Amino acid sequence: MKQLRIFGIALLAVMLLLGACTDDGGGTTEGAQPAADAGDDNPEGRTVKIAFSAPGADHGWLAAITENARAEADKYDDVELVLNEGTNDSAAQASQVETLVNQDPDVLVILPHEGDALTPAAQDAMAAGIPVVNLDREFSSPSAYRTWIGGDNYGIGKSAGDYFAQELDCKGNVVEIQGLAGISVTELRTKGFADAIKQCDGGIKVIAQQPADFLPDKGLEVMEAILQSEDQIDAVYTHDDDMAMGVVSAIQNAGREGEMFVTGAGGSADAMKLIQEGDLYKATFLYNPSMSASAIRLARLIALGAPMGDLVEPEVPSYIQLPATTVTQENVDDVIDLGY
Repeated sequence: MKQLRIFGIALLAVMLLLGACTDDGGGTTEGAQPAADAGDDNPEGRTVKIAFSAPGADHGWLAAITENARAEADKYDDVELVLNEGTNDSAAQASQVETLVNQDPDVLVILPHEGDALTPAAQDAMAAGIPVVNLDREFSSPSAYRTWIGGDNYGIGKSAGDYFAQELDCKGNVVEIQGLAGISVTELRTKGFADAIKQCDGGIKVIAQQPADFLPDKGLEVMEAILQSEDQIDAVYTHDDDMAMGVVSAIQNAGREGEMFVTGAGGSADAMKLIQEGDLYKATFLYNPSMSASAIRLARLIALGAPMGDLVEPEVPSYIQLPATTVTQENVDDVIDLGY
């Protein structure tokens, strides 16, 4: 399967046509253009049935994912969206996907709790003739999706590692608080970070590395234990802004905020506010959850056999990657409205 990778400014231009950036309430951000109702790409005005499955909204980014998908579908007179309540159990999600497949949708959009575990269910849908749009967390085989759209998770880790190398002058002890163990998002964010700090020739040492499942309470618990065991920490790289709120609380409770800085990922409004303050929380690395709105638009175009706007090719590409964006105090004011 050919892959079309779109990066940087070119991708952002296309994504403006695919999906409007949304605020934390799921509404359209000022300046973004709302989707048109059924028009030239659906001259017969047929109804497009899109089924959507995602994990439970246990943190803000996932909540925005589902809300953005719902809000985008509501913009189209010709889209019927079938949503299942999110679950953070892979077996339960696989069962939900099977139920959705039995409802014979035109396209199925899946953000899997765990890509490997949901791959067989997605492959079954594809085998049944239902195209699958894989959102963010990747399936283990390209045979499980018609199109993948997601963020550059390796790029997030690489950007974080480059930032740490610069801020620490390639010397220091670093803690890494990972997301959910075993999923592609976590593995790629870890690999990108590890590859980036290699430029420091061992000067930056990862002295503790532990998953906290993207959860604030777990971030607090994990960081408390690390603070008790490590006397010198210069910086903390976390894989998620919501989870990082727990990490920040642990550091402040221990009275060690003057010793280190923290970075996150995802782009929450709370994280951006802390970045504006410029103290403990120094940066976040993100791609916006508006990608789920774009996934709904992609699903609709796939069902209609229509192309993407501004591309010469007559069909939707198979692989679309959003670039990682670094947000620091220098540029946070420009992007804070995108915080979820």
